[in-house]
Amino acid sequence: MRKTRLALVSLLTVVVMGLLADPVAAYSSASEALIKGLNQKLLYVAIPITILVEGILIYTVVKFRNNDEASPTQENRRLEITWTIATAVILLFVGVASYGVLADQNVSYQPQAENAAGEPVESDPVVVRAEAYQWGWSMSYPEAGNFSTGTKIVVPVDRPVQIRVTSRDVIHGFHAPSLGLKQDAMPGQVNTIRTVPYEKGTYQGYCSEYCGVAHSQMYFTIEVVSQAEYQQWLDEQQSSDQ
Repeated sequence: MRKTRLALVSLLTVVVMGLLADPVAAYSSASEALIKGLNQKLLYVAIPITILVEGILIYTVVKFRNNDEASPTQENRRLEITWTIATAVILLFVGVASYGVLADQNVSYQPQAENAAGEPVESDPVVVRAEAYQWGWSMSYPEAGNFSTGTKIVVPVDRPVQIRVTSRDVIHGFHAPSLGLKQDAMPGQVNTIRTVPYEKGTYQGYCSEYCGVAHSQMYFTIEVVSQAEYQQWLDEQQSSDQ
């Protein structure tokens, strides 16, 4: 009995440590950091539970393998109260950790409120419009001259990016897994996702909804560059569009 209670107390300790732990790995964007950070915290709970359950199962099979008749388990209120509290703590941890990620603007974007001067709270984001169609993408920058860049998106590192996703015809899906970005592209509707890229590089994206015979050809790229490189690229695009 003491061993069982000790195992449950150890599990609770691991849960608390997981709640307080911060991920230390380098991530490519704020969205990826939130999503993978949540997965890492949930592993702190899932692994000890799996080990505990499998350990009890193996112990039970080995100890009672020669029993001809099953006998009922004796009532133990302390044990029942202990595992009820442990379950409640685990569910509370999962709920709090998940809500903290789902409520973040970099995962579930909601339009920002305006301040007293009527200006957006978020300062100077890069806005990209990603329009899907059968079977390709049309990327444009509506707040920087409304020029088009085909299937290529260029954004600066360490700066907020808003991607407004829509579709011309059927349902598509905007998905850049290495940046933690995924959003449905709906006809007649604009869905916005937001992130902050942390690492420079070129990231592959594709359509995540089966949309017809050429669905597999719907690739696009997101290139994260320095602010100076982005400004130079932006000037070139604006001058060539005139």
